[in-house]
Formats: sequence, structure tokens, C-alpha cells
Amino acid sequence: MTTEAPPTPRLFGTDGVRGLANVHPMSAESALKLGQAAGQVLRRPDHRGGTVVIGKDTRLSGYLFESALRAGFNSVGMHCVHVGTIPTPAVAYLTRAFRAEVGVVISASHNAFHDNGIKFFGPNGMKLPDEIERAIEARFFQNPVMSDPPDPAHVGRAQNIEDARGRYIEFCKNTFPRDLRLTGMKIVVDCAHGAAYKVAPEVLWELGAEDVIPLGVEPNGLNINNGCGSLHPERMRAKVLECGADIGLALDGDADRLLVCDENSRLLDGDRLMAMSALMMQEQNTLKGGAVVGTVMSNLGLERFLATRDLRLIRANVGDRYVLESMLAEGCNLGGEQSGHLIFLDYNTTGDGIVSALKILERMVTQQRPLSELSARYETVPQILKNVTIPRGSDPLSAPAVRTAMAEAQASLAGQGRLLVRASGTEPKIRVMAEGDSRESIVNLVDTLCLLIQRTADSSGV
Repeated sequence: MTTEAPPTPRLFGTDGVRGLANVHPMSAESALKLGQAAGQVLRRPDHRGGTVVIGKDTRLSGYLFESALRAGFNSVGMHCVHVGTIPTPAVAYLTRAFRAEVGVVISASHNAFHDNGIKFFGPNGMKLPDEIERAIEARFFQNPVMSDPPDPAHVGRAQNIEDARGRYIEFCKNTFPRDLRLTGMKIVVDCAHGAAYKVAPEVLWELGAEDVIPLGVEPNGLNINNGCGSLHPERMRAKVLECGADIGLALDGDADRLLVCDENSRLLDGDRLMAMSALMMQEQNTLKGGAVVGTVMSNLGLERFLATRDLRLIRANVGDRYVLESMLAEGCNLGGEQSGHLIFLDYNTTGDGIVSALKILERMVTQQRPLSELSARYETVPQILKNVTIPRGSDPLSAPAVRTAMAEAQASLAGQGRLLVRASGTEPKIRVMAEGDSRESIVNLVDTLCLLIQRTADSSGV
């Protein structure tokens, strides 16, 4: 008789490690252990040295995790390069620029301040593959975490890079054609009191915008994403009308996603921005793979629209890391998510809100037409998305009654729409999405499923 080894406990979600700050797994102790575990897995093969780039957003708890991670990495012999408060895509870029073994971002992206997270980039500036995350998890849960520690003469050092923000500004500017300027443009940019609160306005100003109207640029450690940014674009849209701006840009807390509104305050989500970018790149003969990579959440209307231009929509799992994996596998250079993560692979290896904004502005400048005329026009299929908050540790999707209801709902949409039910990888929530040509039908379907899932989760006793 053989006994299987127990599975390694899970630490990583769909986008790194995330949770309530100062509570496991987002505690100082866990961050220290995570730095040690990641350092041992990712350091140089000779187990001596190696560099890690560490950046963060504006959350108060970022100081706590920055110090704990540094101690963990230093204790296994890795040198830490601190780049301060800076967007997530900047860390992806700087990891490559410094030829570092790993980049680390301390951020919970669009979540409120009380959450925080730790996510990793490999030396190529891409999110770590699943197998590397599993190796880090295995080391994290090993007791003791450290094995073969370096002698006192070979522990790591730490260094602050004072001009990191300026380096990233230049990187962003270099993604915009050198013969173009934003002359005469009035731009509203909402930085969500987050990581781009200095960078984004400076990029736009240095590229020649006549008037940059910044919102969400007064972070206090507690107000990130609070009623602002891409999660709450209402203030940005109102400001565009108030100021007569040409465009409104809304970033999230770590500036890896973007939503846009035109001069009439009409909101463009990630699907429409991808469609607009795909057409521009197709005209420029720079679109690769004859396709755009979206996700299972991308609206059916986008798929139908791209088909009219002889382009395919390839659907990946939710998460920009999975979008990127599909882009690499399919030979594509444009992909993204409805939420506003857009990846222009010719420029960066992850979602980059500022670079995405510059691509939209490039289209406006070259065409000399308002955004309302340039945005992709297509009919979206009615799509309903609702979140069910569940007790941590509960698993209502495994309940027979829920599984049966999901199968029946999917069958009712066959040929007329789609159903997607999934557990969030970053929050204790179940996301229920349905789309179809009959809005009334999918509203009833989603409401019924959400009620069943909520009742099942609440009665689980977890």
C-alpha cells in the first residue's frame, strides 16, 4: 500500500499573494518567509548573489512588507534594489533594465487600502509561471524555510534608486512616436491616489499636452482606489465635461489597467480599447498573429466585431499573466482584459495603463479626429456580472445542487450566449457572468445562480 504525499498548501492566487494587510498570508512574518523562499528558488545557480527589484504602490502597509521582504531576500544572499512608489509595469521594465533575477511589486492593484499583495516578475519582466510559484510555495511551507544560508560575508545588500521614476517616464515616452506631440490637447487623468500619481501627469506634460488635469494625486496611504480611478470613473467623466477635455484617462492603484472616456464622457472599457488598437495596428501592418487575445470575460460583441475585420478573438483565462501566455503561444502582440489590462507586447510584458493611454492618444493625434469618432463602434451583447461574497475557505461551487444549476443554466444558453462562474483568485468572492441576446433572460439566470451560491456558502458552516 502506498501513501501519497499531502498536496502543498496554496499561497499564490491568480496574481501573486494577496490578502488583508497584517494578517496571514499578508503578515510581516509571511513576507519575510516569502522573501527567503523566493530568493532561494530564484537566486543565481551558484547560490551566491543575485538582484531583486522591489517597488510598491501607495498603501500604508507597503512600508511593512518592503522591509520584511528585503530582510528575507538579504538573508539568502540576494541584493535588493528599491525603486520606491512606482507602477507595476515600471517594475517589469526595470527588472529587465537592471538584469535582475526577479522583480517584486507590493500592491493589491484595484483593491482597497486594507488589502495588499506581493507579485513577482522573472528576469524577462513576465509574471512567474505556475511551476515556479509552486516551487516557492513548497519552500515557503518547508520547516525551516531556509536551507544552506550564506555565510555572514555573503548576505545581501540594499540600495535605493533615486531616479527610477524618471527612467520609467522616459520608457513611456519612447513608446510614443518621436515625430508626434500632444500639442493642444486637454487631458484629464485620474491616478486613483496610487502608484502613478506623479508619473502619469508628468509623461503627458512632457509629451506636450496643453493642459493636464490630474485627479487622484494626493495619496495618504489610506485612500488608494477610494471612489476614484478605473474602478470609479464617474469623477473623471464629469471632469471631462466640466473642463471641455479631449479625453479622460482612469488608472487603477498600481497603474496596470486603464479605462478611457471620450470628449462626450462616453466610457470605453478594455474591450473597446482593444478593438480600437487592433484596427490601428492592422492599418499600420504591425498587428501580429491575425488575432487579439482577450479573456473568457470579453464581450461576444467584440468577437463579432473583430470577425468583420478578418481578425480572431482568442480567449484566455482571466488574469493578464494568462493573456500573456496565450499571446506568446499564438504569436500575438496585442491582448488584454475587459477591465482595462492591455498588453502591447512590442513595448512591455504586462498590462501598462500609461503605455495603453499613449497608444490611444497616438491614434487621436495621427487622425486629428475626436475620440468619439475613432472609437470602435459595435453592438455589445448584454452581459451581466455579479459577485457573491463568501466566507473564506468555503467552496460552494463543489456542491451538487450548484453544479446541477450551473449545467442547466449553460444548457439554456446553448447557441445564444455564454455562462461563466468562477472563484476570484484575489478575493473571497464567486463571480457569475452571463451574456446573451435577451437581457431579461440572463438577468434572471444570474440572479437565480447568485442566490443559490450565497445560500450554499452561508450554510457550509465555514
